[in-house]
Amino acid sequence: MRPYLARLSVAFVATCGLVLGLSGPANAAAAVNYVALGDSYSSGVGAGNYIASSGSCKRSPNAYPALWASANAPTTFTSVACSGATTATVINSQLSALSATTTLVSISVGGNDAGFSNVMSTCALQGEQACLSAVQAGITFAQNSLPGLLNNTYSAIRARAPSARVVVLSYPVFYQLGTFCIGLSETSRSRINDGINIVDNVIRDAAGRYGFVFADVRSIFVGHQLCSGGTKWLHAVNFLDISVSYHPTAAGQSGGFLPTFRNAAG
Repeated sequence: MRPYLARLSVAFVATCGLVLGLSGPANAAAAVNYVALGDSYSSGVGAGNYIASSGSCKRSPNAYPALWASANAPTTFTSVACSGATTATVINSQLSALSATTTLVSISVGGNDAGFSNVMSTCALQGEQACLSAVQAGITFAQNSLPGLLNNTYSAIRARAPSARVVVLSYPVFYQLGTFCIGLSETSRSRINDGINIVDNVIRDAAGRYGFVFADVRSIFVGHQLCSGGTKWLHAVNFLDISVSYHPTAAGQSGGFLPTFRNAAG
C-alpha cells in the first residue's frame, strides 16, 4: 500500500507541476509597448526641463506620456510627440514609430490644424474684433475640414497598429468665465472657449468612429483654468517665451492630463 501511495503522490505532484507550468505564461503580464504621438500638449511644452535630444519638439519628462511610462514601466516606451505638430505631421513624421506590436497609443492633435496658435496670438495682440474673427475662422475650419483630416490620421494609426488601444486626448478649455480677469474681454474669452469645445467635440466624434478611447481633460481642468481662483494649470500669455502660452504647466500635466490618460489607458 505504501509504495502505491508514494507513486500516487509523485504522479499528483507531477500533474500539478505540468498544470502550473502550462498556466504560468497565460497568467503572466502581457507586454505593453506604448507610443505617444501628437502635438505640444503631448510633448510637454510648458512643463519645462525639455530633453535636449528632442530639439524643437520640446519633449519633457514632465509630460503625461513620460509620467505614465515612469509609473507603469511598460515594456517599451517611445514619444515622438512634437511641438507644432498637425495631422499631416503625425502622418508624415510620427507613424513610423508604430508597428503591429504596439499595444498602446496616445495622441493629441487637431489644435494646430484649426489654428490655435494664430487665434491666441491674434486675440492677445489685436483686440476683440480681430480675436472674434480669428476664432470664427478656426471654428469654420474645425467643422468643415478637421473631421476629414482626423479620419485620415486615425485610419493611418489603426493600419500601423492594428491591435493597439488608442487614447485620444482633448484640449482643456482655457478660461473660467464670470470672474474679474485682466487681459482679454469676457466676450473674447467666452468665444475662445466655444472654439475649443467645438474642436474637442469634433475630435471626440472622430475618435468614436474608429473605436478609439476619448480622454476628455476639460472637466478636470475646471478650477485650474486661466482667470480661476485655484492653482493655474495653464500658462497665460508669456511674452518672454511666447511658445508656452496657453499650454499646461507641469502641474497641469501631472494633475490633469496624467490621471485622465491613466484612467483611459486601462
